[in-house]
Amino acid sequence: MAVKIPGSGHLRGRFTRRMFMVGLGQTALMGVLGARLYQLQVSEASRYRRLAEKNRIGIQMFAPTRGRILDRNGVALAANREIRRLVIIPDLAGNLDEMLDLLSRIVSISPERLDAVLRLAKSQNNRIPIHVKSGLSWEEMARINVMMPQLSGVETQYGFTRLYPHGADFGHLTGYVGAVERFEIDGDPVLHLPGMLVGKAGVERGFEKRLRGRGGNVKVEIDSKGHILRTIDKTEQIAGSDIALSIDSRLQRRAMHRLKREKRASVVAMDVKSGQILVMASNPSFDPQRIASGISLADWNQLLTEPGNPLTNRAIRGQYPPGSTFKMVTALAALEAGVIDEKKKSYCGGSYRFADHTYRCWKSSGHRDVDLHKALRESCDVFFYDAARKTGITALSAMARRLGFGQTFDCGLPDQKPGLIPDQDWKIARFNRGWLDGETVLAGIGQGYVLTTPLQLAVMTARIATGRKIVPMMVKADYTAERDLSEPLGLNENHLRLVRNGMFASVNEAGGTGSNAQLAFSDIMIAGKTGTSQVARSASNGHDRRLKWEERNHALFVSYFPHDAPRYAVAVIVDHGGSGGRSAAPLARDVMTDLVQLDPLKTPSNGPGNLTGDQLGEGEPA
Repeated sequence: MAVKIPGSGHLRGRFTRRMFMVGLGQTALMGVLGARLYQLQVSEASRYRRLAEKNRIGIQMFAPTRGRILDRNGVALAANREIRRLVIIPDLAGNLDEMLDLLSRIVSISPERLDAVLRLAKSQNNRIPIHVKSGLSWEEMARINVMMPQLSGVETQYGFTRLYPHGADFGHLTGYVGAVERFEIDGDPVLHLPGMLVGKAGVERGFEKRLRGRGGNVKVEIDSKGHILRTIDKTEQIAGSDIALSIDSRLQRRAMHRLKREKRASVVAMDVKSGQILVMASNPSFDPQRIASGISLADWNQLLTEPGNPLTNRAIRGQYPPGSTFKMVTALAALEAGVIDEKKKSYCGGSYRFADHTYRCWKSSGHRDVDLHKALRESCDVFFYDAARKTGITALSAMARRLGFGQTFDCGLPDQKPGLIPDQDWKIARFNRGWLDGETVLAGIGQGYVLTTPLQLAVMTARIATGRKIVPMMVKADYTAERDLSEPLGLNENHLRLVRNGMFASVNEAGGTGSNAQLAFSDIMIAGKTGTSQVARSASNGHDRRLKWEERNHALFVSYFPHDAPRYAVAVIVDHGGSGGRSAAPLARDVMTDLVQLDPLKTPSNGPGNLTGDQLGEGEPA
């Protein structure tokens, strides 16, 4: 007889419901797992396959070899030297602090560098390699290679460092390279590489894209510790292009040697037909190797504060009143305006009176009756005071810009200063005041607001010598290809002749202010013009040695030669040199002598005296 347990049906019901709920839960869970598995293995299989491949496959970029900088004869001014360096990939290194501590016990790494690596790891993608140390010795490389199984994410690489074999003689020209700053990243992934260097100044910066080249990469298989198992694919780098400058290193070294006699000075020499710059020297200078090899902050600050500002290339960044070298601008503007002609004379009694103000001539006793030829030969201020006032600032400033003032040139040299050619609009914008005729009087002799650079003075001289719109260039070029690219200035040829003859007289006729620039070669005659720009009112006699050096006038001289068939132009400025005739003209003479002796535009050179006017006028550079 069956015994019925009280409440057993109720218990069986509850048990059945619980089993049902558990089963339902299990079914739901399996459904979720199944859906997730379907998503991982079917729906998004390709995505996770790529991610897995990314973890297994690493793509490493390597920097291209930087192009060399050469002079016009193939002499290396900036080259490369192979070095060994240590890098770390934070994403593969595990505990970065511990790994760096281990590395510092294998090779010598400064605490400052270790801190810099840690800071960089926090601020950039962890997969980007970080440069730890450059210039590893063979012994250090061996120690690292022995420990490599324990060094996850650590690699040794071969790279290049920049070499500047000629030191300060070319510091301003070549410039230097340095580490990439954030603002310099232009989308090129190679800029993220450890130890990557980019141009910071000079030609290195001006031709950065051409010198940099294109980076290569290698696809490798790596294990969980970041060790390379095998190479899968490789894309070769494209080295940067070598750049042959128009500079002649022999002339440059001689010019720098000559400039060292002066406290501060600069010189530019160029081919008047092609615009190629042959010499660009500025003293004091700096050794770019000192910076490129890794300069400390203390040494960098010292370099920034050194007397004479050695980092400043005065040839393109020094802005000076042009003084009497500007008188050719005034002469051409006045001739074109019909204010003066070949025969028109002015009287110079030692001063010029206008609007209740007296403007003095440098020769207090005066030049008496003066025509254009005499005014240029003896640099009479009064003649050009009057010519400038009658011509007006609008025509004067237009002629100045036509001859190359008030502008920069796209020649591969960054950070040029434009100088200043003032006019009425500039005066209103700058001072909210109208232009005064008395300011035109001062501008006529290159004083007042007018500012220029040595490069602009050389361009002006080349344009006057040729009558063409010569544009300076730093890259060596075939003269025959460049000769016809310079368009005519559109100036009256007779007006140019008058100015050229006045410049010739300044150097070669009695009473000329530039006689100290005469060359020792009887068959080569030069044309030139002195300039003395006033620095302080107390320096009216700017060459007075009793004045403090910084109160003395700047000394300037511009020239071209041979006079009858121009080929070379030279511009010189000696900071606080006192008188253009006394200090700038002899310096220019020495540079021109070197041009004659080395004759960089003709090969082979037959020695001093071979640069006759006929030869230079018709000869082609090699």
